[in-house]
Amino acid sequence: MSIHGVLGENTIYPKTYDPSILYPISRMKGRDEILKDTGFDFCAFGDELKNGMDMWQAFEISWLNPIGVSQVAMGRFYIPATSPNIVESKSLKLYLNSLNFSKFKNTQEVAYVIKNDLSKCVGADVGVEIIGLDDTKLNIVKPIGICIDGVLDNLVDEIILTDDIDGTFLKNARQGELRQYQFYSNLLRSNCPVTNQPDWGTIQIDMTGVYELNYGDFLKYILSFRQHNGFHEQCVERIFADLMIHFKPTSLKVLANYTRRGGIDINPIRVFCANVDRIDRVIRQ
Repeated sequence: MSIHGVLGENTIYPKTYDPSILYPISRMKGRDEILKDTGFDFCAFGDELKNGMDMWQAFEISWLNPIGVSQVAMGRFYIPATSPNIVESKSLKLYLNSLNFSKFKNTQEVAYVIKNDLSKCVGADVGVEIIGLDDTKLNIVKPIGICIDGVLDNLVDEIILTDDIDGTFLKNARQGELRQYQFYSNLLRSNCPVTNQPDWGTIQIDMTGVYELNYGDFLKYILSFRQHNGFHEQCVERIFADLMIHFKPTSLKVLANYTRRGGIDINPIRVFCANVDRIDRVIRQ
């Protein structure tokens, strides 16, 4: 197995329950890179980040009931942003598949087992919901605020972007009056750092502060992620860090709803002086 676990490797789907499949990845690697690139230190924020989380939605959960009949459900897993590790996505997919041929007394037992195994992997208490197919908890909603995807449509000159994240688009923000910004973009794209496969997401921003944000400049910044190699959580933390550095907000919430891969989508949210509200699905999920 590589240092990244089973990502990018040929694998055999397990037929017996096996929690050892779960593969932890330290958050510090991504955060050390952010500190080097931006000067923003996540470790110095501790309590202010305690409400952030990574919410995973799994749509392919299955197990056997006591008489051997397959059961199917969906699930939500809530991983605290303060956990020392994240879990590698493909290892989670394989782990969930290892439940397919194992018998459980009821749904509550399935939730308990998943909670225990994921908590051990990431090094923190993980919340787990098992959701039936007739449940209405996973309704699709519209992102907050306005969509900024068309703000550059009338430009005459072609946008020249670098090969990696370009934080200069956010520099030199002017100080103005205190105001709240609520907006989103569906154009967030980055690459898996192991497989180089593209990851697509909708990024939502809720920010209050006195520095003026230009939507065109922010969209250019988001487009500069197109060739960046980074895990979902790391990309969201980089956006969060750049906004904190350049706009010095009094409150900030950054949420990315990524599209599904392997039956699982990942939704990291990071907050400063704000609460984590309910995270819902957006149209591409």
